[in-house]
Amino acid sequence: MVGGDDGEREKSWGEWIREANDPARVAGKPEALEHLKVLDCSHANLSGCFCTSILGELGAEVIQVEPPGGDPARSFSPHGYQHMGTGLGYLNEGRNKFHISLNFETEEGREIFRKLARQADIVVETFQPGVMDAWGLGYRQLSQDHPGLIYCALHTYGQFGPKAGCGKADLDLVDQAYSGVTSVTGEPAGDPEHPAPWEIPTRQGNWMAWYAGGAWAAVAVMAALHFRKFAGKGQFIDVSPAEALGRCINYNLTYYHAFQETIPRVGNYDVGVFPYTYFKCLDGYVFLSGFSDVNWKALCTILERPDLQKQFPTISDRLNIDNMTIMYREIEKWTETRTYDQIYSAVMDYNRNIGEGIVAPGRISSAMEAMDMENFWVRRVFEKLEDPHYQRVTLANQPWKMTETPPRVKWICRPVGADNEYIYNLKLGWGPHQLEEMKRKGVV
Repeated sequence: MVGGDDGEREKSWGEWIREANDPARVAGKPEALEHLKVLDCSHANLSGCFCTSILGELGAEVIQVEPPGGDPARSFSPHGYQHMGTGLGYLNEGRNKFHISLNFETEEGREIFRKLARQADIVVETFQPGVMDAWGLGYRQLSQDHPGLIYCALHTYGQFGPKAGCGKADLDLVDQAYSGVTSVTGEPAGDPEHPAPWEIPTRQGNWMAWYAGGAWAAVAVMAALHFRKFAGKGQFIDVSPAEALGRCINYNLTYYHAFQETIPRVGNYDVGVFPYTYFKCLDGYVFLSGFSDVNWKALCTILERPDLQKQFPTISDRLNIDNMTIMYREIEKWTETRTYDQIYSAVMDYNRNIGEGIVAPGRISSAMEAMDMENFWVRRVFEKLEDPHYQRVTLANQPWKMTETPPRVKWICRPVGADNEYIYNLKLGWGPHQLEEMKRKGVV
């Protein structure tokens, strides 16, 4: 219990931290990055867009620069569905940004960008390596007038190296494959010479490499900001989304050094821990974990199968692929005759009342089931917003809760060029006649 001032009753930790961190109470609190100005030139790529989405949630002023026809990433959407002219992926990551249009193919457009960059703290771009530099808009040129500029470029193969100039577009699926993660994802082939159609390397279900690249880029940008505070100068940041996802590859690389071979595809098994996977139950699938010796004994006690514990007593026994298959089938004989709630109750009763080892259960939820979970709504994992253009939209919220400078979603994505009048007037002093002239010439 936590004591309060002036005789306030003692609060539990849950009460105290919810009051301090509740996302419903962010109004009026300062924003950590509220004085920073960001130019996002992401093009047909969600990695840079996600990076600046993070910065925007933390308070930075983010200006999304699109070509006059709109960023091709606006078309990335299931079945080509457009909500009020914008695809679902872009709609989610266009939050908190001012959207302007600008044509880099014109000299006037490039000169306008130079003027905007002089007022910015951070530039983020996802063009092919050297494209911005060839336009005179790269770090080498912009930093001459603005030594404090932090410039972050994201591309599959990075900005240098044998593959950097290959001309391939940065695509999430390419990033996933290049990272090495795809090679260990998917079902194992029963017959390597004649694999079944589903026994192939498998992509991760979301744009995982793009999101990993954007997240690592945001971390690097904030580190560069900290350095600039003391050194007084900016720097160039080179991020490969493929390398960013590869950084999340746990022990695959060290496995190769240890055994001189790559980790085999084992589907929902794990070469490092077992049992640690999903099992069929009466109403879906349940996750069960009990891989250490004491936890494996606990699971076997819940299953009323001491013979299993004796048959596979050590971690080495349980990490043999053939043994995994045997254990999986035996465990599933128990789970498939019970509902998830029955399994959960049995596991938690053991954990609370016996406690020799711990078994971790979990439910495999559909998207709709996740949307209905009270805990998510209490913690504002999702947020419903009313927007004058997009109307009522539900977005995935930021994952951090912070007591002093919490992140927030202030608005969702704007239409193409929606903020041209405001931003060009604010930054460059344009009036309506100048803006109209630039539109006529195809510059904005």
